[in-house]
Amino acid sequence: MLNKDKIIIDLCGGSGAWSKPYKDAGYDVWNITLPDYNVRTYKPPDYVYGILAAPVCTMFSLARTRAKIPRDFRQGMELVISCLNIIWECRYKNKLAFWSLENPMGYLRQFLGKPAFTFDPCDFGDPYTKKTDLWGYFNEPKKKPYNLTNKEKALCTVNNRKLPSIPDITGSKQADRRAITPLGFARAFYKANK
Repeated sequence: MLNKDKIIIDLCGGSGAWSKPYKDAGYDVWNITLPDYNVRTYKPPDYVYGILAAPVCTMFSLARTRAKIPRDFRQGMELVISCLNIIWECRYKNKLAFWSLENPMGYLRQFLGKPAFTFDPCDFGDPYTKKTDLWGYFNEPKKKPYNLTNKEKALCTVNNRKLPSIPDITGSKQADRRAITPLGFARAFYKANK
């Protein structure tokens, strides 16, 4: 099967950073994200090769300490359950080569249990930290650590670091840029799950 015939669904994909290596390799990538698509109502095609899911982490984030709106796990789980329903539907119809659901380490563990894989962006060559969990059925990406300097570690500790620039992806808010899948991880995940 040629890459162009392999459909990758990127649920809540936002910038498309996680699926970018697949797109660059010629896969048929479908970014299912608002405002064009809503995972709550989306019906997947009959044949899907792989699924990447990154539901919004707002309600599960440990960093959410000064939010104006109270934490609402039910609201957060609506997106997670919608993503899992799409994954289930695709897995039921055919054998997915892989699927993965990503979220920063936080309260989602209380609902989905222990993740299959946890990483920091610096594990894959990106010069910052942000513990992130993956659940699913996939080959573990091979780590290629970046050793943070003491200055970089200090900036990460206070969450005041300068995030690396990301070509083709814009976003002025720090939170928006932090939400983007690290490119080093995205490339490593692709190499392990082609």
